[in-house]
Amino acid sequence: QVQLVESGGGLVQPGGSLRLSCAASGLVFSFVSIDWYRQTPGKQRELVAGISSGGLTNYADSVKGRFTVSRDNAKNTAYLQMNSLKPEDTAVYYCNARGSRMYWGQGTQVTVSS
Repeated sequence: QVQLVESGGGLVQPGGSLRLSCAASGLVFSFVSIDWYRQTPGKQRELVAGISSGGLTNYADSVKGRFTVSRDNAKNTAYLQMNSLKPEDTAVYYCNARGSRMYWGQGTQVTVSS
């Protein structure tokens, strides 16, 4: 049974940082790509960043230079380091594992507010 568990969300002031984690089990982690999405009420889920099985990364224009995606295959965990956070980054953040099938985590809330 595949499980993805996000953690690390919370309340942070504008300009602050958070690091999200996505811990995976039940799959061969090194074989899958990991994408981070976010969603706010009434809007579609938005792709924020992704990292391939080979370590290639991609970012939405809105987060380039501020967010960094990484992975530790030995720990079956992916990370999203978020710096210089803005109020518009407030959302529920989800990780997605993409191989022959797609799996989603339950999401973690990130709130950027003073």
